[in-house]
Amino acid sequence: MSTTSTFLQCKEVEGNGQVLFHRHIFVEGQGDSTDTTRSNSPIDAKLQTSKQNVLLLHAAREKYKLIEDHAIPSLIHNGEILVKVVAVGLNPIDWKGPAFNFGIPALPWINGRDFAGVVVQVSNESSRVRVGDIVLVPSTDYRDIRKAAFQEYAVATHYNAARIPSTTSINAAASLGVAFVASTLALGVSFGLDFSTIPGSAKGPNLPKVLKDANINVIPEDIRKECFSSAPESERIQRGDWLAIWGASTTTGYITLQLAKLCGLKVICVADVARHGAKLLDAGADLLVDRHNTERAVEIIRGVTGGKLRFGLDIVGKDTAALLQNALFRSEDDGPQAHLLGLTGIPKEQDPRIHYHTVPIKLFHTSPAVGESMVTWLEGLLQTDSIKLPEVVHAKGGLAGINDALDILREGSVSGKRIVVGLDSQA
Repeated sequence: MSTTSTFLQCKEVEGNGQVLFHRHIFVEGQGDSTDTTRSNSPIDAKLQTSKQNVLLLHAAREKYKLIEDHAIPSLIHNGEILVKVVAVGLNPIDWKGPAFNFGIPALPWINGRDFAGVVVQVSNESSRVRVGDIVLVPSTDYRDIRKAAFQEYAVATHYNAARIPSTTSINAAASLGVAFVASTLALGVSFGLDFSTIPGSAKGPNLPKVLKDANINVIPEDIRKECFSSAPESERIQRGDWLAIWGASTTTGYITLQLAKLCGLKVICVADVARHGAKLLDAGADLLVDRHNTERAVEIIRGVTGGKLRFGLDIVGKDTAALLQNALFRSEDDGPQAHLLGLTGIPKEQDPRIHYHTVPIKLFHTSPAVGESMVTWLEGLLQTDSIKLPEVVHAKGGLAGINDALDILREGSVSGKRIVVGLDSQA
């Protein structure tokens, strides 16, 4: 890939005997891409010292602490890349994990699931990503501390990094990754939606087919059932089917809506209609249902679909998943079942006539074939402006400002938007 590519790229240039950070980055809030050379920010300065700043969690229910002179992670496996983090997208798990003591493999630990930045090292020349590329990375492999977002340098695999086109804000890109992964796996694996049926340049992968050809041995046993037998071919969601999304104004809901519409689905969005209805209609929603009157919401969904809704995706929690369950079709014979996916949990009381799903999130980072097919598709979607990106709220302070930004996220005052923290003066 040359530097004339439509993807963002950073170049190393010599100046006064020093390697400088020369970048061509579209920054949200500016009309055009900016071309700057920053003599005070050599791209390899910290790499030469092997030290960086990180945000460490020392105990559950505590704030993260800024630590200086922490080791920069090393590349260990073939296909890995090292990214200088420019922007970090915050997710609810970033505060919920410490608050409720889950998703933390050990202590002290570095968290963070979404980031974008500059590739500064690659482990092999055959990598699809090159030094200087600007990439977004969904860090789903949370047990590998090297891949966490709350640090100045983070490791990723090339098949989990999507190159950012020159028309895309690096801040918006940092907000997108995990939501896109969850949406794509929920629709494409759990519900069996074939993204290759999308016409034109937005065409995506047929994930059931990719899985059929993939190496099953690299896929963890605890997600194999979801990956290989979640939806028989005769029951898979397809063009013209109804899909209900409870929590459609969330970033994951917003992306799911758009991917579903690209595939020709009819989508019901349950959300705060007064606050988010206009945005959801603009993204293609076929029906808006207000979330505040839950009983009425279920009645509306059942009425509009004639009681035949077979696919529901809940992004809020077990209680709303149970409500969505009540809106689904119940087969009294051996016909197609209804399918309910709970992103944060499934109902405690389950109906044997409904097939329940959880997103096989590990699949993204354990299967190179699946991961690469997804990020390659994402690159194409961004290049062709086929999806609208989340609205971003900018938080200041770099790594040291993440605690305050997480407090804002926890309070719930930011709804339908994604908080992004810049670690670089351009972010």
